[in-house]
Amino acid sequence: MAKIRVLQVFTIMNRGGAESMIMNYYRKIDRTKVQFDFLVHRQERAAFDDEIESLGGKIYRFNAINPLFPKKYYRNLRRFFKEHPEYSIIHSHLNTFSCFPLKIASEFNIPCRIAHAHIAIDKVNLSSFLNQKESPKEILKKLIKLQLKKRVKNDATHLFSCGKKAGNWLFGNTSFRTMNNAIDTTKFKYNEAVSAKYKKEFKLEDELVIGHIGRFVSQKNHSYLLKVFAELLKIKPHSSLVLIGDGPLRKNLEEEALALNIKNKTHFLGVRTDIPQLCQMMDVFVFPSFYEGLPVTLIEAQASSLKILASDTITNEVHLTNNIQFLSINDSPDFWASKIVELNVDKKVDQSKEIVEANYDIVSNTKNIQEFYMQQPNS
Repeated sequence: MAKIRVLQVFTIMNRGGAESMIMNYYRKIDRTKVQFDFLVHRQERAAFDDEIESLGGKIYRFNAINPLFPKKYYRNLRRFFKEHPEYSIIHSHLNTFSCFPLKIASEFNIPCRIAHAHIAIDKVNLSSFLNQKESPKEILKKLIKLQLKKRVKNDATHLFSCGKKAGNWLFGNTSFRTMNNAIDTTKFKYNEAVSAKYKKEFKLEDELVIGHIGRFVSQKNHSYLLKVFAELLKIKPHSSLVLIGDGPLRKNLEEEALALNIKNKTHFLGVRTDIPQLCQMMDVFVFPSFYEGLPVTLIEAQASSLKILASDTITNEVHLTNNIQFLSINDSPDFWASKIVELNVDKKVDQSKEIVEANYDIVSNTKNIQEFYMQQPNS
């Protein structure tokens, strides 16, 4: 049987949640039978590109999709499919923007066209503009996405989601298949020696380490997190905040940390490849996002036996262990800080087994998706 090549469609293969999830599957899948290639919508190279190519994957680069004027994109994509008739499976992870590549894939009668939901965006109303928690630009993006989501199902043959909340948001009452945001639990299992080594390396041996992993974009609500940390320092001065990731708001947030007088206790580590080890170093994981689908980072944090405070906008499907609490981002930062203080972080108990039992381990999940791909028609 010829090797199946699946075209995975993303914006850019940096270390975001959906991107990390598909890389977990890509590493474990039998690449003698199923090979992933990637169609991305940025010209610059990204964090996972070297690894993708080392595993045999091809990367095709397009410019960003203009949702208001997509004709040029459509022309380029038609040319691409004429030149690459080898793809019988298109798996799009663009959420509402999946309607654009799947429309052209449908024109070319590609038999398996997957729309994959990764987020669930809150409704936009008058309060969205008045509370000023998000910029007008971000609110406009939301409005466009809310319109586009009506079109996603039109040209898809299969609907996938990371969980119920994201799937219900993007697809409405239509049934869909859940593809778990699975992780390699063996990498995240708590290791006291690794924890001690990393705390020593970062000179955090005597600190309460608060951690966060995520792009510096408004969705992740880093500004609120900085305010929470500023309040925590008033109660527990021997605390440090570790922020992993990068993004357009990083400079703004560094300036805000300076204004809050917490810059010397806040560590901006950028994009890292040693996420499992950094998780070992943390004591508490704080995740106050405005909206999410089903965050991979919260699966990883639970596998690492971390105490977690997350916003109650996030689906409770991610509640896999007793280490996670959900709080409202409408509560004051000092309330979140008080909740951090209440946590018992002295003894970590290995909870990786609970992640496996909840079916979020990558090994069994990869077998399922490989079987699905191999059952699809080739033409």
